Amino acid sequence: MTATIQKWGNSLALRIPFAVAKQIHVKEGDPVTLKVGASGLTVKAAPKKINLDDLLDQVTPENLHLATEWGADVGREVLPP
Repeated sequence: MTATIQKWGNSLALRIPFAVAKQIHVKEGDPVTLKVGASGLTVKAAPKKINLDDLLDQVTPENLHLATEWGADVGREVLPP
């Protein structure tokens, strides 16, 4: 597949056809990494940042672990009265 570099403001832009974007799992607004090597330019989806809220949204009663008893508190774990 061939694409054309186009001017976008003071920069150059490469439009990614929808079929290619789908293959590399990117959508509008997603960050990508650009790497220049011996074979030319490589464009890859940037690793997704893990968000605690997104992880907690995945917790369900079915996958929630019960608390584990480790014994009495010791050292600085003990709260003053």
